[in-house]
Amino acid sequence: MLGQDDAATPAPGVSVELLAALDLGPEITGMQGRQLRMRRFTFAPGAIFGPVHEHKDRPGLVYVLQGTITDHRAGIARDYGPGAGWPEEHETMHWLENRGTLPAIEISVDVVRLGEEQIAPSP
Repeated sequence: MLGQDDAATPAPGVSVELLAALDLGPEITGMQGRQLRMRRFTFAPGAIFGPVHEHKDRPGLVYVLQGTITDHRAGIARDYGPGAGWPEEHETMHWLENRGTLPAIEISVDVVRLGEEQIAPSP
């Protein structure tokens, strides 16, 4: 099992922009210390977002706006283009890349503990 030190970090060619965040404690009973956040990830052509990272205790959803992002899970590579996306549930262990010739952009929405600096998408 991966620890927090193994979480994906920003990689060359991948930029991350925080679009919005909401403290869930005042919104939902039992969610104290959790935050809902939305980020935009831009992958330059050839960019890799890794290493393999997990989403245990950090569920999320990803939606591709532009280009194609390849999601690698359990030895299977799956391409997602504009208008498609995927869930990142507690069993997700993966890494991402842009194998295309154009920048790829995704929106990642996830639930994290307040104060976590994890960058992994969501992506």
